[in-house]
Amino acid sequence: MALRVSAWANESHLVLGQEATEEKSNEITAILKLLALLELEGCIVTIDAMGCQRNITKQIIEQGGDYSIGLKGNQGLLHEAVVDFFEVSKQHKYANVERDFSDACLSD
Repeated sequence: MALRVSAWANESHLVLGQEATEEKSNEITAILKLLALLELEGCIVTIDAMGCQRNITKQIIEQGGDYSIGLKGNQGLLHEAVVDFFEVSKQHKYANVERDFSDACLSD
């Protein structure tokens, strides 16, 4: 049974596209194919931990997008590095952490 990966626009409640997984495959290859069909310039792509793959994040960046991807403990060293980053940053009250904020997406 093939699974389907979907891309949808949250605010518009609109499905932008779908890609079926190939037989004996997983969602990763379908995610890459679906991303290639989309215009990502200036968009934020959100994916669950299944999408926490170098080739997926690389493709999103190459297409001009940004991403927010789930990260689970099974990512080993990456997970440890992220946890450590936030623990140390919090101890120093985020003093040397580069950050930016935009209220453009906030509603009244």
